[in-house]
Amino acid sequence: MIRYLKQSEIDTDKWDQCIDSSFNGMTYAKSWYLDLVAEQWEAMVENDYERVFPLVFRKKFGIYYLYQPVFTQQLGIFSTTLLTEDTVSNFIQSIPKHFGFAEINLNTFNKVGEGKFKLLNWLNHELDLIEPYELLLKNYSSNLKRNLKKAYKEKLTFSDSIKPDNIIKIFRENRGSTLSLNDHDYNILTRIAYAGIYKGLIKTYGVYTSTNELCAGVIFLQSKKKKIFLFSGLTEQGKKVNAMPFLIDQFIQQNNQQHMTLDFEGSNDKNLARFYKSFGSKEINYPHLKINHFAFPLNVLFKIAKGF
Repeated sequence: MIRYLKQSEIDTDKWDQCIDSSFNGMTYAKSWYLDLVAEQWEAMVENDYERVFPLVFRKKFGIYYLYQPVFTQQLGIFSTTLLTEDTVSNFIQSIPKHFGFAEINLNTFNKVGEGKFKLLNWLNHELDLIEPYELLLKNYSSNLKRNLKKAYKEKLTFSDSIKPDNIIKIFRENRGSTLSLNDHDYNILTRIAYAGIYKGLIKTYGVYTSTNELCAGVIFLQSKKKKIFLFSGLTEQGKKVNAMPFLIDQFIQQNNQQHMTLDFEGSNDKNLARFYKSFGSKEINYPHLKINHFAFPLNVLFKIAKGF
């Protein structure tokens, strides 16, 4: 039986145990992570936390709607037992109708029957690090190999201990000006980073130029056997000296021959996808679900008002 629970009704110990025990469990869905990224969240729970589905929501114009929280690529249904298409469909159909609108991401293992719902297949890239570095290197693209040769001539320095604030700072001063992240979002990211470091789930890496200036940085999030490329920053100088390919290559050298997957957390952006694929990563899809219970013209007006 699928139950709809308000946040105050959720047993967070049982919730987190379910996420830890789920074959598709992800750190994104742990209660501490949801508390940081979501203004409010509720849930659907099957039986005694055998399967769970977080519902992250807001209210605007008197309308409750589900949205995908920042720094959280995938959520959806997490299960400690077999997860079939029918089970996924039952959960989606059980979403309370007072959530009149939704644009949310399910996870890779949430397979949905074709034509049942309005879905888009969004793109992720993953690289299995079980092989020795020499074999992983063979799968690098020719262009990536050329850029790495250039990078290694620049006398760059790799560090595995960078303050998250410094990575966020170089992002905000460069690419951040073109994206829609705001101060509140950056505060959330900072809190995730330091909470994750405390829990042993966040690791930061950086690259310094020959003049000892930080020019690239990455925040990695541990999620079971995955290292998720959660956030990165890159300066203009970093671009010129190929600091990001250098950083990722160093990470791969440090973590090869381990039962670990490098999860690039994207991307639908063609240029980023090409970059991630240049390391020999595989394309992985996950469903993006759209629900709109409103009739015309309210359905269109609400989408415009929300910027969807």
